[in-house]
Amino acid sequence: MTTWTAPEAKRESEPFTGPERAMLQGWLDWQRQTLLSKCAGLTAEQLRTASVEPSNLTLLGLVRHMTEVERSWFVVRAAGHPNPGAHYSSEANRDGDFDDVADADPEANLAAFHAELTAADEAVADLSLDHEFTLRENTLSLRWVYLHMIEEYARHNGHADLLRERIDGVTGD
Repeated sequence: MTTWTAPEAKRESEPFTGPERAMLQGWLDWQRQTLLSKCAGLTAEQLRTASVEPSNLTLLGLVRHMTEVERSWFVVRAAGHPNPGAHYSSEANRDGDFDDVADADPEANLAAFHAELTAADEAVADLSLDHEFTLRENTLSLRWVYLHMIEEYARHNGHADLLRERIDGVTGD
């Protein structure tokens, strides 16, 4: 019987020069792949392993959370597409992305993450970085969303690094 493990990430170096949009996309892609690299080679059970009590933070929970965040910021808010609903959270459990991992299928969750990355990129591909939308009485630009998402991934990748080190001692950038 073969045990499923998370596949290797295809991380490419972030750009050092170039147009603003390409640099923002490159840094975002690097951060996305960094999260996946923290999961690479781990089993389903390892991906569901919580950090330390009382925290229930897991690598799988981080992937599921970022799946939700990608959809929310790029597809629904910035691009203005109809909200198809959350993948994991609900009104009854707003933290379902983090909380409900005990019986989750990591292979399916990683596939959903990859699909959401594609949907997010496609949703904003033809929008200018200066494209604006309103959220809670604030006017935000697509540029702001890119910067926010890079920050969001960077923060959670720090969590992921600590989780991975606790699981099997692996550290890295």
